[in-house]
Amino acid sequence: MNTAKQPASDAKHPYHLVDPSPWPVMGAGAALLLFGGAVMFMHEISGGTWIMALGGALVLATMFLWWRDVVNEGEFLGHHSAVVQIGLRYGMALFIASEVMFFAAFFWAYFDASLFADGGIVSGETVQHYARRKASGGVWPPKGMTVFNPWGVPFLNTLILLTSGVTVTWAHHELRHGNRTRFLQALALTIVLGVTFTGLQAFEYASAPFSFQTVVNDGVIEKGGVYTSTFFMATGFHGFHVVVGTIFLTVCFFRGTKGHFKPDHHFGFEAAAWYWHFVDVVWLFLFTAVYWWGSGNAPLH
Repeated sequence: MNTAKQPASDAKHPYHLVDPSPWPVMGAGAALLLFGGAVMFMHEISGGTWIMALGGALVLATMFLWWRDVVNEGEFLGHHSAVVQIGLRYGMALFIASEVMFFAAFFWAYFDASLFADGGIVSGETVQHYARRKASGGVWPPKGMTVFNPWGVPFLNTLILLTSGVTVTWAHHELRHGNRTRFLQALALTIVLGVTFTGLQAFEYASAPFSFQTVVNDGVIEKGGVYTSTFFMATGFHGFHVVVGTIFLTVCFFRGTKGHFKPDHHFGFEAAAWYWHFVDVVWLFLFTAVYWWGSGNAPLH
């Protein structure tokens, strides 16, 4: 993008008319390579690892280049006027609303499988759906399934995320009052907590007593099945959001060290803080529904 645009002070309107940018197209292609490579890797298709790595590298490059242009527009060229910031706020709010719809779909699948795990065929249900419920043993979690103890690593991660919500709010408070040193300290602590959460979830996945692979003995699903599909989809997608949110906050940290963000002009950080609070709230629902309520009377790992 051409950053040699005329200063906003010379414009005859308060709006920002962006220049043509190659980053949306590049980002879409990179995401396709990343997703396609991940599918190939999980199915052990030759070349999947390299394609996934290439896609991941291009995604990171797109993020860096696109954010560089946005930072130039808002921090140095003065294009993010008060009117433009209102539009950015609406855009971020709508983006988070779209993310809520993602998780609503995952929770729908989870509760559909768990609340109707027993009984006969209900109105509008297919025979295949009924067979799936009966294969689970008519209970939730399915018979033979060992699940995570909700008061172990999941509860620790809950405390970590709740604490990170406090520290990011503290960082925002210090920024609004012009205390850059404390802003950076609180933001750094939030980033450390985010990385810790991701590390603990990776450890949890590595020690999971179940997997995507379906194992059936004497008609009882011991591993795999709908429980693991809904579990890994919901918690894994949330974990991905934690990683993205941590990247957002890390970028804000390095911007802060360079003197970016003012007490009355810091929507870049504020948007990252909104996103982080969204991640916190979603985890509370996941912990309550999937880990705690969803553990039922199953053996705990």
